[in-house]
Amino acid sequence: MESRRVAPREIEELLANRELQTLQQRIEGLSAPDIADILLALKEADRFLFFSLLPRGLATEVFAYLEPKYRDKLLEVLSVEETRRLLADLKPDDRIDLFENLPGQAVQRLLNLLSPEDRAEAVQLLGYPPESVGRLMTPDYVAVRPSWTVDRALRHIRSMGRVSETINDIFVTDPEWRLLDALEIRRFILAEPEQSVEELMDRNFVSIPVTADREQAVRLIQRYDLDSLPVVDDDGVPLGIVTSDDVMDVAEEEATEDFHKTAAVTPLRANYGDSGVTSLYAKRIPWLLGLVFLSLISSGILAAYERTLSSVLVLAFFIPLLIDSGGNVGSQSATIIIRSLATGDLRLGQWLRMAAKEMGVGIFLGVTMGAATSFVGYYRGGWEIGLVVGITMTVIVVISNLVGASLPAQPPQAGPRRRLQPPHHHHGGHNGAGHILPHRHRPSQVPARPVGPVASRRASPKSTSLFLWSPYVR
Repeated sequence: MESRRVAPREIEELLANRELQTLQQRIEGLSAPDIADILLALKEADRFLFFSLLPRGLATEVFAYLEPKYRDKLLEVLSVEETRRLLADLKPDDRIDLFENLPGQAVQRLLNLLSPEDRAEAVQLLGYPPESVGRLMTPDYVAVRPSWTVDRALRHIRSMGRVSETINDIFVTDPEWRLLDALEIRRFILAEPEQSVEELMDRNFVSIPVTADREQAVRLIQRYDLDSLPVVDDDGVPLGIVTSDDVMDVAEEEATEDFHKTAAVTPLRANYGDSGVTSLYAKRIPWLLGLVFLSLISSGILAAYERTLSSVLVLAFFIPLLIDSGGNVGSQSATIIIRSLATGDLRLGQWLRMAAKEMGVGIFLGVTMGAATSFVGYYRGGWEIGLVVGITMTVIVVISNLVGASLPAQPPQAGPRRRLQPPHHHHGGHNGAGHILPHRHRPSQVPARPVGPVASRRASPKSTSLFLWSPYVR
């Protein structure tokens, strides 16, 4: 698609002059992200009119790119029928992303605007834990049978792929709906029409449980360079897929959270622009008060040795140097450990190994910095002052390095926590206990959208899977 720019001022002039047909021609061919940027640059009074002029499909894509507060404002001015059409056109994962940022009463009102099938699907996805893969996945995918010919599989893909978010990967499932393989679409395109799907299979694929943490999905897609990742239940039945564009947003959020933790700030739950003064205050003040308390302890220790300091006044000149050096070392080690935990390079179970390594690093740093400081101490007050300052610097650096590395890697406190399941890696057709297999849409003779009673919020993945759309041909 050719990239071109349309100035928001030009759009405002066309809206003011009611040259709506010209406006539609100017934005024709623009991508949804570019149109979303134009919409946000307009005056608030012009945004709804501009949005209402967009074609239905494009309007849905643009809406999905908007930040939550701008979505809310559009929903406030849309009519009931316009809201109904917009929700129906949204992809399941984008629809859940919208609901997660709304209060409960608003979610209930919007759920009532959905069709029974879409409502059951939305309630099912909302029933998974907030940080789980289940909230991130889309239940639309394509699956084929191993006994089918490539020609039949391609006809099925053409038929069912129109409503699937991606057809880069095609799932192969058995009659029990368990995932047997995940094949790239290029294998079907390059194969002979009379070949069977089973001839294309190598049974080497990766899947993830629906209750696993979404960070695991990010790591798996990055590690195995996947376009999509099958999401399965306890029996290995596919419930949906997580695509690479979904995890990019997650990766950005998790990286931002890690940066906030490194700076001793409670992670923000919204963008900085959407956060108010009171919210930012609440995120920062607990840590600052804690640091003040620690400083009072340090002041108390100094007060206890007031006489010693008054008799050897030169030692007081080194106090800021020692304190700042300890803080810098601790900040360095904490940053390294936090990032290692975030990328999966370090696990909480490796705490002892990490502590031993950081102890060694701390000793080397302490000895080096202690030796450098001792020369300054010798110059200021003689060899006795140099020795005291050098030893003090060494001890402070070793302890600060160990404490800074240990705090982020503290094991979780006791208490009820959601158990996260590990990802499944399948190789060579392994299908042992637990059916750890990746899947796509289920095989069935009559493809249908979710039907029947709405799934319970606490329903198991196995029970809620009954309401998933079947991707198989009639």
